[in-house]
Amino acid sequence: MSADLQAAGARTALVVVDLQNDFLDARGAYARGGDANPSALPLPERVAGVARAVKAAGGMVVASQFTLWPDAQGEPMISPHLRTLRPYLAKGDFAPGSWGQANVDALAGLIDVTVSKVAYSAFFNTQLDWVLRRAGIDTVAVCGIVTNGGVASTARDAHMRDYRTLVLGDGCAAFGEARHQTSLADLRNVAEVIDCAAFVASLA
Repeated sequence: MSADLQAAGARTALVVVDLQNDFLDARGAYARGGDANPSALPLPERVAGVARAVKAAGGMVVASQFTLWPDAQGEPMISPHLRTLRPYLAKGDFAPGSWGQANVDALAGLIDVTVSKVAYSAFFNTQLDWVLRRAGIDTVAVCGIVTNGGVASTARDAHMRDYRTLVLGDGCAAFGEARHQTSLADLRNVAEVIDCAAFVASLA
């Protein structure tokens, strides 16, 4: 690999949005609540392959973890919007340090930095921007779930912060293919939409 390509790889971060047990595992909070997302199940292995390529190129892998922080009584602090959408969320779900909050096993050993987030965007009220800038990152490739939620919000916030922003189209999933494709089409206004294989090839 040439020095220029090595430098470009070192300035690239893969941002993995919310590939967590409580979202994806059959024992997790969403599956228990009847909100399993079959289209997201192939993502961990696919994203793990991309993460390996990013690390081999000298880049960084960052993962966001949606987190429901407990209040003084130990009850999860859930926004009214989310409470309406997911009324089954309960004490212990997405709790900091819990199995449910953790990233899925396929990503073990591949994540350099994790940030805990409380809303859709991995940038909102987290240290993600500080970490990326401190590491000299100028390009972010966003993947994970859901395309029209956390992925879209994170990609838009990256764009607003002047990162070169890519979205890995087949590294994301939504609740429904139509919603996924509509979101990708919309994201082309602020990001380059590319599939995982093409992105990995660009690193190699």
